[in-house]
Parts: sequence; structure tokens; C-alpha cells
Amino acid sequence: MATPDFVLALREHIGHAPLPLVGTTAVVFRDEKVLLGKRADNGAWQCIAGIVEPGEEPADAAARECLEEAGVVVSVDRLALVHQLPRITYANGDQVDYTDIVFRCTWVSGDPHPADGELIEVGFYDLAAMGEVDDAHVRRIALAMAEDDPAHFRGGRVKR
Repeated sequence: MATPDFVLALREHIGHAPLPLVGTTAVVFRDEKVLLGKRADNGAWQCIAGIVEPGEEPADAAARECLEEAGVVVSVDRLALVHQLPRITYANGDQVDYTDIVFRCTWVSGDPHPADGELIEVGFYDLAAMGEVDDAHVRRIALAMAEDDPAHFRGGRVKR
């Protein structure tokens, strides 16, 4: 994913130290298929994801990322999952702790295509044919599938 300008500015001050960021994952459904993209940087198949900009509503970020990365307009329907991802250390040494907010979305318009270079392939795929999608993204998709389920989260429980 392209690094937002605000993150680059922060890195000038903190170097490679862990940076807490909020990200969104959009699980987009069209009929019985889910929108998946193959990342240009590591070849992984996953749902559309990106970083929330300062002052931006997370649901708006999810919709923006779908348009920027895949060229599709979506409606953001409901919150599916809030969770902390394990710390990521990028090849340049930057460390990031992402809080990921996962939304169930519905395709509205647009033909999916690699719109900004972050994805090399993108399209709607049958849920039964998700063999190359890692378990973490399969879990996000599963939690977003049910239209009326409450959002899931980790943590926040009293420790005894």
C-alpha cells in the first residue's frame, strides 16, 4: 500500500519506532462473490484495505480505498470486526501496530481493475474458490458474511 504523506511526516520525527495506525478492511460482496485483490508488493490475495487518514471516518476510508485501489463504488453496510494486528516490520525497518476495522460492504458500481498500482489483479471471486487467501482474511470474510450479526472484537475483558 502506498504510504500516506502524514505517515511519512511522522517517520521524519520517530524513525522506525512502532507507530500505531488505524486501518480498514472492506469485505465487498456482489451477489455470492467477494472482491479480492492480489497485492503488488507481496503477491498476497486479500480484501481491499488501507490506512485511515487523519480526521477521516473509518467507513469513509473503506469506501475510498475500494475506489482508489479497485475502481469500484461501494456502500458500507455494517461493522464486522475490530482487532489489533500483530506488529508489522517492513523491509525498511519501519514498525507499525495496526488496529484493523473490518466492514461488510456491498458493490454499487464499477468494474474492478487495478486502479492505483497497489494491486496487480482484482475481481469478484466465488467464496468456495478462495484457496490462496490466508486464514486471517478468510476469517474477516466469514465474520462479514452474516448481514445481521453483531460486530466482533478482541480484548476488553476483565483480567483476573
